Amino acid sequence: MSTATPPNPSTGHAQGKRRPTAAEEFHDATMPLGEHFDELRKRLVYALLGLVPILVGSLLIGRQLLDLLIAPVQRAMISSGLSASMQATSPLETFYAYLRVSLVLTLLVGSPWVLWRFWQFVRPGLSARERRFVYVLKALSSALTLAGVVFLYTVIMPVILAFFIRFGGAIGVQPPQLVDPPAATTFLSIPILEGDPRTPEVGQEWINTRLNQRRTCIAIDNGTPIVVGTQLVGGYGIQQQYRVAEYIKLFLQLAIAFAIAFQTPVVVLLLGWAGLVQRETLVKYRKHAGMACALAGALLTPADPISMVLMAIPLYVLFELGLLLLVLLPAERVGGGLKKRGEEGDDAGDE
Repeated sequence: MSTATPPNPSTGHAQGKRRPTAAEEFHDATMPLGEHFDELRKRLVYALLGLVPILVGSLLIGRQLLDLLIAPVQRAMISSGLSASMQATSPLETFYAYLRVSLVLTLLVGSPWVLWRFWQFVRPGLSARERRFVYVLKALSSALTLAGVVFLYTVIMPVILAFFIRFGGAIGVQPPQLVDPPAATTFLSIPILEGDPRTPEVGQEWINTRLNQRRTCIAIDNGTPIVVGTQLVGGYGIQQQYRVAEYIKLFLQLAIAFAIAFQTPVVVLLLGWAGLVQRETLVKYRKHAGMACALAGALLTPADPISMVLMAIPLYVLFELGLLLLVLLPAERVGGGLKKRGEEGDDAGDE
């Protein structure tokens, strides 16, 4: 009479039975195509529902974010002696710009949530080795995207705005006619300040050099001065005053371009890990890579020389960063010594 083999308490399986490999467990967990679509639809619904509270928060701070985005063009216009005021040629233009900024903020902040839901869908179909590569690329890509947008806001936008403002203002300039005033002419003297006085009196006037305005206190309301001003404009041939919608559209387009361009190290890593290009080959063609970066700088910027250079140099630095990462993060190290799918054995199921 045969007796059943007692289970091994350390493994939970009967002695003599082989533990299924990760590939076998994955095969057993596969679903029909229809169930895959149902699972994907469910995760997409959860992802969209998760964006709702983020959208509400973005709408609450959308006006402050819009102020932050138009600050570079306002500073550039003030430094060039122009009015910091921007135009809205329709009643809804500013509101549409506010909505666009809020939606973009929602997508940026909510993208980790959406990607995580999508990752939960595709993760069971990836081996442990493949998941390790995804983790590295995800962290690197997120950091580079943020770096690209910050670089655009702090470096590129002030430079290209100053260039285009001065370029347009230098066209059609009419020099003032110089005359000798009559001997009895009396000139008024008005204070020139870097800001507004704290406690002006009604009727007092001054020039605010920070705002490029001649300002006047017209009333005192419950101890608060009511001040109005008129813009002081230099001798420009073409008066420049930008539309809110057009500026926000330009900024968002450049932000997408810089976010994509800053993925250069990710592309270099992928090519190296896939074995499509050897690091030695990329090093050999460094000059060609420099020319490609210069061409990308011309295509991704408004094509003025300064912004082209400011774009091409970081791209080449990112290319060199990709070469360095191929040394620091070779495929064997990132894969953790794991074998490819089908050869993983029990080690592939640890994640």
